[in-house]
Amino acid sequence: MLEEELIAVLALQKAKGVGDIIAKKLIAHCGSAQNVLAEKKSILAKINGIGSVVLNHLFDKTNLSAAEKEFTYIQKNKLTACYYQNENYPSRLKQCIDGPLLIFQDGNINLENPRVISIVGTRKMTLYGRDFVNQFIEELTPYNPIIVSGFAYGVDITAHKAAVKNKLQTIAVLAHGFEQIYPKVHKKYVHEVNENGGFYSEFWYNEDPLQNNFLKRNRIVAGMSEATIIIESAERGGSLVTADIANSYSRDVFAVPGKTTDSLSKGCNNLIKMNKAGILTSAKDLVEALNWELKSKQPKTIQKQLFIDLSKEEQTVFDYLLSSGKMYIDSIALDCNIPVYKLATLLFNMEMKGVIRPLQGKLFEVIN
Repeated sequence: MLEEELIAVLALQKAKGVGDIIAKKLIAHCGSAQNVLAEKKSILAKINGIGSVVLNHLFDKTNLSAAEKEFTYIQKNKLTACYYQNENYPSRLKQCIDGPLLIFQDGNINLENPRVISIVGTRKMTLYGRDFVNQFIEELTPYNPIIVSGFAYGVDITAHKAAVKNKLQTIAVLAHGFEQIYPKVHKKYVHEVNENGGFYSEFWYNEDPLQNNFLKRNRIVAGMSEATIIIESAERGGSLVTADIANSYSRDVFAVPGKTTDSLSKGCNNLIKMNKAGILTSAKDLVEALNWELKSKQPKTIQKQLFIDLSKEEQTVFDYLLSSGKMYIDSIALDCNIPVYKLATLLFNMEMKGVIRPLQGKLFEVIN
């Protein structure tokens, strides 16, 4: 991305009242962030959802000066700015309507591996939880997944450390800017995480870890992952919010069960009981559910469905599955350029019409 465009994107990100969804709508209408800032207010006012308050904040001159300062910090600290339209942006997160406009990256992150899972849970982890995390990640090592978490106390940092120990790539998503590390005691792990993956943050360099920032962080953890795993959680907790977000993105969610008398198992047990999460007792459960052991697709002859009334987008999905075979919902969304939230409805309608069927692990295929 050119310097001028990145500064314009930063200015949009800085503008009050202009969240990720509105910013993307403006960019889609004008073609670029620079074009948005160069457009007349009267033209932008005609866009649905763009009111006078948003427009006033949008053209606040202090946004550009702040953006230039942030840009200088990015350059000085050799951070990477991952724009939602660029290839270096997490592919699954692109399909989330509320995904960040821009993410800042530090370290050696490589997203070529499609097997990305998030592991979250309580900050007050028990020995049972710690042992499960360590064994679970060790058993997953042959599949070389990327381990995502939030760099917090308890389950998060244990997952990061276990990934490093087993030479797996790990990504820590922060709830603040890069000028600090929270909690401070985890500063000693920064180097090894950067060497074995790295850090993401959507927050500017001097932003503090405010309570609302942790909720925003959770949507990145859930959105960029194929599956979210809850290790331990009380009846209420941030990891349950992450599970809800993952479910809203049509992602797989798994929870580790525990004794009904254990307070830190209540959250996981409830997720399983309410069918909001699959039960997870070992790495094998995850591997089988996500079909990680599936061999490469074998070509087969499929006779096209006749006399089925499909919409234009449904026909696009049908033709794609017809030529590709079994495919994950995320791959369908990316290759067909259809957001996951919209694709889920299309797939359901096509299933009702009898032209496709769902398989375990969010896979879909055409019915012979």
